[in-house]
Amino acid sequence: MKKDYLEYKGFVGTVHFSTEDEVFFGKIEGIPDLVSFQGKSVKELKKAFEESVNSYVQLCHEHNKPVAKSLKGSFNIRINPELHRLAYNASLARGVSLNQFVQQAIEKELAE
Repeated sequence: MKKDYLEYKGFVGTVHFSTEDEVFFGKIEGIPDLVSFQGKSVKELKKAFEESVNSYVQLCHEHNKPVAKSLKGSFNIRINPELHRLAYNASLARGVSLNQFVQQAIEKELAE
């Protein structure tokens, strides 16, 4: 599995490489602020990511601002109305909510 992101304390950071600057760089995803990090090696990149997360959390506390985590467990998707209807009907047939049906489908896909 390709992994171009880092995880630390519930935060996710994307990872990219600049051939021009010869540096790895990224940002914390899924938060309302822009928090970036960089490093010349993977070790430096990981350290910079963790330092950025810690700094972000500290700044939030200092400014009495809620700490936003990268993912909160809910998301909206847009799908074809016919697929929406079929999924809804399948969830009814199984006696679960549409949310539970979609969660089970995602869990099944990720288990494969």
